[in-house]
Amino acid sequence: MTTVLTGETFESFNPATGETVGAYPVHTAEQVESAVAKAREAAAWWDSLGFAGRAERLATWRAALANRMPELVEVISEETGKPAGDAQLELVLAIEHLAWAGKHARKVLGPQRRAPGLLLANQAASVEHQPLGVVGVIGPWNYPVYTPLGSISYALAAGNAVVFKPSEFTPGVGKWLADSFAEAVPEHPVLQLVTGLGETGAALTKAGADKIAFTGSAATGKKVMASAAETLTPVVIEAGGKDPLLVDADADLDAAADATVWGAFSNAGQTCAGVERVYVHERVHDEFVAKVVAKAEDIDAGEQYGPMTMPSQLDIVRRHIEDALAAGGKAVVGGADAVGDRYVKPTVLVDVPEDCSAVREETFGPTVTIAKVATMDEAVEKANDSVYGLGSTVFSKSRGMELARRLRTGQTAINAPLSFAGIASLPFGGSGDSGFGRIHGPEGLREFARPKAIARQRFTAPIALTSFARSKKTEALVGKLIAKLHGKG
Repeated sequence: MTTVLTGETFESFNPATGETVGAYPVHTAEQVESAVAKAREAAAWWDSLGFAGRAERLATWRAALANRMPELVEVISEETGKPAGDAQLELVLAIEHLAWAGKHARKVLGPQRRAPGLLLANQAASVEHQPLGVVGVIGPWNYPVYTPLGSISYALAAGNAVVFKPSEFTPGVGKWLADSFAEAVPEHPVLQLVTGLGETGAALTKAGADKIAFTGSAATGKKVMASAAETLTPVVIEAGGKDPLLVDADADLDAAADATVWGAFSNAGQTCAGVERVYVHERVHDEFVAKVVAKAEDIDAGEQYGPMTMPSQLDIVRRHIEDALAAGGKAVVGGADAVGDRYVKPTVLVDVPEDCSAVREETFGPTVTIAKVATMDEAVEKANDSVYGLGSTVFSKSRGMELARRLRTGQTAINAPLSFAGIASLPFGGSGDSGFGRIHGPEGLREFARPKAIARQRFTAPIALTSFARSKKTEALVGKLIAKLHGKG
């Protein structure tokens, strides 16, 4: 069931049942602009609290998320259809990131001394990071807490106010987050919610925010960039992926098979950094495929993962499976009849040509292709032959780090599935059609701040370089000094 407009409101539905779970306002461009204006006033107060004051209030919000976890888990499950355990997992990870951002913001963004160099030794040099002001966050529906909080938490910790536009498929989750924050920080509207369809998100890109953080498809990300470019508003884009998993000849095949099944089918495959392609060394290929098949056949759609949250995705999944089979691929689990009205059963495809849509395009469903390779060099080459560059996984006992470094992705997990997503100190982001910029970790904090360089003169320099009083003698002396210091390179 799609989200439907009803007058000046729209309804959200439980994709598992089709039942209406809520109605929310469609905010107009004028209302979005008003929210950004209020956020700018709130940002000044939020910045004035300093790192300690913000950390205290973010800790209060974090406690509310942790103590009221069952409430939010229920809302997530209602709007996405995912099992309560999966909803709790994304909330747990989001809380970990919120805790890290609040705790480390001062260390990462606070004043730091820099060496002034010999010529300006009379100066004290420092750099600090100041908040941008107002950050607009446009969130997705697949992980409606974990993913947007990857931007919201770090933007707030850096001293910004935030205007949050959740997906039209999960507005109730966004409202719960905004309301709980308002209870923790009642003084000013530091985190505001705007709801609606694509037009509301487009309005946010033009409403005067100082940065836009977007998560969604590459096609929509390009539209966000184009809109924001009209006002030179910077953006951070976290788009899709076609993430590979590599299995070396010496890999722990049971662990690799388990990671493949989890990475491909958890959340119904609706994970931007999920496993969609697997490249396996020919010496262990058949044994690995057998292990994946055995594990995949035990997965029950509707029990261990939920429905396709966005109904239109069913057609894409069906097309990719049919294209793979028409091109000579084989379904060793699932197949064309795996796609139902709401759920897609696990599908494992082998012998799929590399030019098929099932290999080239993001499927975003519970399917995975497995290909045999003669060497790991071939595996790396095929893994990197993609317009995407988000995440990747390597299973190898002896060459894990080597192979990980050669993969052209923003992050790689070795011998475990998606572990980088749960480590708050690590940055997350991609390249190519997976977007650019980083959330999480120190890089995520800096993404929502501007560096401010300060040079303070401690005493008058014996040699005046930046003055019209500079003499020819001074110029000659400086020339000799630089030649002596750097002329033997």
